[in-house]
Amino acid sequence: MSPMRIAYLDCFAGISGDMFLGALIDAGVDPKILHEAIASLNLSATLTIEKVDRSGISSTKIHVYEGSRLAEESHTSRSSDHAHEDHQTHQHVHRHQHQTKTQHQHKVGYSHDHEHTHGRSLTVIRDLINAASLAPAVKQTAIQTFELLGASEAKIHNVPIEKIHFHEVGAVDAIVDIVAASAGIHALSIDKWYCSALNIGGGMVDCAHGRFPVPAPATADLLRGLPPYSAHIEKELVTPTGAALIRSLSPTFGPQPPMRVEHIGYGAGTRNPKEFPNVLRLSVGEATDAAAISTPPAPHSHKKSEAHHHHNAQTVTVLETALDDLSPQVLAYVAERALALGALDVMLTPVVMKKGRPGTLLTIICNPSEQTVLEQLVLRETSTLGVRVRQDNRVCLDRHHAHVTTAYGEIRVKIGTLDGQECNVAPEFEDCRTAATKHNVPLKLVQQAAIVAYFK
Repeated sequence: MSPMRIAYLDCFAGISGDMFLGALIDAGVDPKILHEAIASLNLSATLTIEKVDRSGISSTKIHVYEGSRLAEESHTSRSSDHAHEDHQTHQHVHRHQHQTKTQHQHKVGYSHDHEHTHGRSLTVIRDLINAASLAPAVKQTAIQTFELLGASEAKIHNVPIEKIHFHEVGAVDAIVDIVAASAGIHALSIDKWYCSALNIGGGMVDCAHGRFPVPAPATADLLRGLPPYSAHIEKELVTPTGAALIRSLSPTFGPQPPMRVEHIGYGAGTRNPKEFPNVLRLSVGEATDAAAISTPPAPHSHKKSEAHHHHNAQTVTVLETALDDLSPQVLAYVAERALALGALDVMLTPVVMKKGRPGTLLTIICNPSEQTVLEQLVLRETSTLGVRVRQDNRVCLDRHHAHVTTAYGEIRVKIGTLDGQECNVAPEFEDCRTAATKHNVPLKLVQQAAIVAYFK
């Protein structure tokens, strides 16, 4: 049985898009993967990578260029004095993301409105990403991250998500950050992500609607249900892009789990404050104790039978509504969007409703932290007048991936284990479909080859 490959993000100095990219490269992701992902967008964008010092820590700094100019220079001339940002000016000082990337998505009270009249809508950004020659999983992660940002903005401004126009977040530098980060995430082939609590910094920050305490509104909404804290520095340390990437990863929060670390990467923010390394640390390796990194038993569960029942127990939220007056096309769209926004599963069940009308029971299973976003999706996109919500418990097998080599290329195989014993083995469908299409062979042939290769 192949060991579980895990990664741990140590966010003692927060997280932003450029810090995450720097940490990925510093931890061993081939820069070529990020360069190719960006080139596929056809935005005339490039990355430059340099080694910098952050309070004595050697780390990797990322700069995004649009043509021959720093990308952010191309759409704004505002400056900032914050600790780190997703992008930087010609003076290598990053501009404040919640000012220039999220708070102005629904433009209110900004003196430079003429610079942001033609912001990209979520639909435009989806189309841009879908048209790129990226792996389906990379596209899904990138689109989900933008949808999370859009959902937060829609809530703040009380407008439908599709009416949000991303001005700075829809600019070239932000699109590059999110798409490149998505490519890097999947290049690592991590089975399970972990993350420390998030240091959000402190103090006040100037937003489009006045001065707000850190975190800014969009970041605060994205951090709902996550464990933030404030320490050491009176600057904003978690940007909306950073918060959205964390939410897309859906990590387990807590101390670093038992792991055999293979690579450690440091991604740099722009500022270099004294005695405060402004870096994001990423540790990548193999789990050394599968039992220790699973969900712990409930308190006082000391009997063997009780510990077994609590092993990997999870609480999930179930959203449910029955519909008898909605187009199947819209239902399919809502199911697709729900999965993109983080739903664990979506089911459409035929039912007979009052007056003998045939209808569909829409059921969405999600983590509790995604409840509000998915509630809004259902209420906005369907004809329902209400959604039933309940909390259920589920017990899961430990899951990890192995990579096998077949005549049709490398295929990931998902393994489910209980107390270290294999219970289920299944080839990843998307890998098999891609290989079957590439080699023009039946899908089932690729699946069978992957199973044979695994058991050999």
